[in-house]
Amino acid sequence: MDWLPDLTQSDRPRYLAIADRIAADIASGALAAGDRLPPQRRLAGALALDFTTVARGYVEAQRRGLVESRVGQGTFVRAAPAGAAASRASSPELVDLSMTLPPEPDDPALIARLREGMAEVGERLVGLLRYQPLGGSPADKAAAGLWLARRGLAPVPEQLFVAPGANAALLAILSSLARPGDTVLCEALTYPGIRSICAQLGLSLAGLAMDGEGLDPEAFGAACARLKPKALYLNPVLQNPTTITMPERRRVEIVAVARRHGVAIIEDDAYGFLPRQAPAPFAALAPELSWHIAGLSKCLGAGLRLAYVVVPDIRSGWSFAAALRAGSIMASPLTAALATAWIEDGSADALLGFVRTETAARQQLAAGILPAGCCRADPLSFNLWLELPPPWTRAAFVGQMQATGIGIVASDAFAAKGPAPEAARICLGGPIGRKALRDGLAYMAHALEHAPEAGAGAL
Repeated sequence: MDWLPDLTQSDRPRYLAIADRIAADIASGALAAGDRLPPQRRLAGALALDFTTVARGYVEAQRRGLVESRVGQGTFVRAAPAGAAASRASSPELVDLSMTLPPEPDDPALIARLREGMAEVGERLVGLLRYQPLGGSPADKAAAGLWLARRGLAPVPEQLFVAPGANAALLAILSSLARPGDTVLCEALTYPGIRSICAQLGLSLAGLAMDGEGLDPEAFGAACARLKPKALYLNPVLQNPTTITMPERRRVEIVAVARRHGVAIIEDDAYGFLPRQAPAPFAALAPELSWHIAGLSKCLGAGLRLAYVVVPDIRSGWSFAAALRAGSIMASPLTAALATAWIEDGSADALLGFVRTETAARQQLAAGILPAGCCRADPLSFNLWLELPPPWTRAAFVGQMQATGIGIVASDAFAAKGPAPEAARICLGGPIGRKALRDGLAYMAHALEHAPEAGAGAL
């Protein structure tokens, strides 16, 4: 049916607002038992949301007993006793392994150190409540330069911007590079956010073939000749979702193609600070073509909505600044000051060290539980890419996990080229503790040893 929820009155996370709206519409009679909800991808497009957000909303509604998934048919409103939805709404959250988040620090000494940085920023609170220069204050740009030096970059201040997160940076970059109808290239499996941004801007996103080292240079060259793209989007370190890190020789090949065709490279270096020795970024190999985005959300914390952006040249910075101003005015001065304080006093390095250590421990835990050879992983990646063995399909596996209260994401959310593979992304970070993670992974391992249960849900 053409159900379109109004989420504008809710201040809760969008996925919870979707589940709340389903409950409210059932209570009001707007939705009745047996009604079929819209396919998740169609609803995501209608609401201008990520596919994963809508998927989580449906998972939450299913957890509350409001809806059920039927293989090959879709998601339907369930018949339930009066009052059941309200009682389920207050039950514990599911084991959410759907979001790529760094593990949250639990070391009291580290937490105390981070709080000291917040206290220092608080001493300057009044001044930070004012508007700040677009692209960051001199102090924030200096701290950004110190941070980017870890990746071998030394941009001049005129080419360095402090942005309110990687997605805001991507939106501004693509707004300055392309117009509706233009083509942007990416890997066949890519970050869902770039799909949403291109859809919002009216851009055509074309996924290209990959191998074990990332994007195929020959496929890139052929697409350049055929499609005349404006840009290539890449997530070359611990790629989301496959965990592949592109080696330097492959980067050199891609740079050669990009130079030959004059194609800009948008480098989303979200995970670039996690490896101690990651390959040289594209911004170092081809600075004249590269837009480098170094977000802090994945290496330090998702709530730190900040990204350091390096543009190819000063002229490019003018158009980027205009687009950034139109979309967000500026990054939060309070957030930028906190990041600057943590970088300057070493707290950012301490937090990054914790994230590395805990992530490696969780990957080791997963490797000891899940069947050997079923996952693509990296010791410093927040997620696993589970390639499902027959007779499992992604719909059956994700549906069975959802029915048990475990949230994971099917490959459909990442597919930018051709049919989605029979695979799913399993995330290991965020607020979940090791015990809950171990229990969730143990159930997955048990499920993979058996055939799908009859009636396992479909996306």
